[in-house]
Amino acid sequence: MATAPRINHSPDWRAQLGARLIEPDEAVSHVKSGDRVCLSIAQATPLMMCTALAGRLLETENVLIYHSAAAFDWNLPGLGERFQLQSHYVSPYDRNLYASGRADFAPVAYYRDGHLPPSMENFNVYIMAVSPPDRDGYLNFGEVQIMSKLLARNASLVIAELDPNFIRVGGDNQIHISEVDWFVERTIALPELALPQPPAEEQKVIDTVCAMVAKELVPDCASIQIGVGSMSGAIMPHFANHHDLGMQTEIIPHHTAPLVRDGVLTGKYKQLFPGLVVGSGIAPLTPREQLEYIDGNPRFQLYDFNFTDDIRTIARETGLISINNALSVDLTGQADSESIGPTMYTGTGGQTAFLVGASLAGGKTILVTPSSSMVKGQRVSRIVSSLAPGSVLTAPRTFVHYVATEYGIASLKGKTIRERANELIAIAHPDFRSELREQARRMYNF
Repeated sequence: MATAPRINHSPDWRAQLGARLIEPDEAVSHVKSGDRVCLSIAQATPLMMCTALAGRLLETENVLIYHSAAAFDWNLPGLGERFQLQSHYVSPYDRNLYASGRADFAPVAYYRDGHLPPSMENFNVYIMAVSPPDRDGYLNFGEVQIMSKLLARNASLVIAELDPNFIRVGGDNQIHISEVDWFVERTIALPELALPQPPAEEQKVIDTVCAMVAKELVPDCASIQIGVGSMSGAIMPHFANHHDLGMQTEIIPHHTAPLVRDGVLTGKYKQLFPGLVVGSGIAPLTPREQLEYIDGNPRFQLYDFNFTDDIRTIARETGLISINNALSVDLTGQADSESIGPTMYTGTGGQTAFLVGASLAGGKTILVTPSSSMVKGQRVSRIVSSLAPGSVLTAPRTFVHYVATEYGIASLKGKTIRERANELIAIAHPDFRSELREQARRMYNF
């Protein structure tokens, strides 16, 4: 299928903005002591504004920086004294700050269309990255909408960092220049990063699980949601021989574009947005050639996270199949997908919402995980008798239908605790099965 003509930014967009197009240092001069500043996330991190804001923070007091899935290191002088750092999704840039108690995590797990989550309701400054305006003055959020439009409309000061390299994606994914106070042009070239490749043995496990789930649990014509994760996010190539799949998701995963191009992902049988791939953002580090296929393609649309991840929206997609990562799963089927004990590793994102929504839609919920991991040279089971103390309960057991490892698929829906434990022990790493059986006997009197 041919890509629709791209909507390019206006050739005279700088003139459109006039005196509101300023330098980063001038833009951050409008941030004052006591402000609550939220920034757009992940690959939409406004990097030039972050750098300028980092210098400004030494001149202010009592500023709150809220930056989830940050692609910027906020480990700066004054952290915890002149400014505070918060988020609801931890990234590799700041995990150590949250682990050491120098930043504060705000749990967010449910979303309502048209409303910001409780931890994000009171920000007066929003700084975002967008495309330059088109001829009609509309800025596009590119590959990451998430909550940008709603955050901008709820802030009293809005600053936009303009990147001419942003692709343009349809849906509710644009905002007019009249809704922005100040503009900064991104003048630095960002490096193009490739998705890291796991070691061969890990890749073999990922491929085994993904192939098994795709073949055994996802039929032709199904609508799917794919969660962010090293395993769930790698499943798309394994649908190459499927027919007429649909996607109603949160983050559009890698290799979605080739399946649309090849006629696999048609959305023909979707209830919501038939024929369209719908999400709130595109996965970080998606290859540029895939982004260029999505650029201006009417088959792809992005909407506010509070819409795509509203359980009421999700439940309208009858038969939706939800596939997500897990860090550890206990013998009853409940899972922690975001922390290592009490230490945050990522965040809830939309996993809990999609588990509940897909269940209400009469669909399937699937958690994928390797059976074990190597930690400091020792093998550790991902299937555990009980979650580690302080772990976040991301997936309630009553909403988990299947768990898959490289040793098979555990079917949990409608099963007793005894049956669930037996199913999960059967897909645990062989080195831990005897121990898990003994722990199950001791805990549940089997």
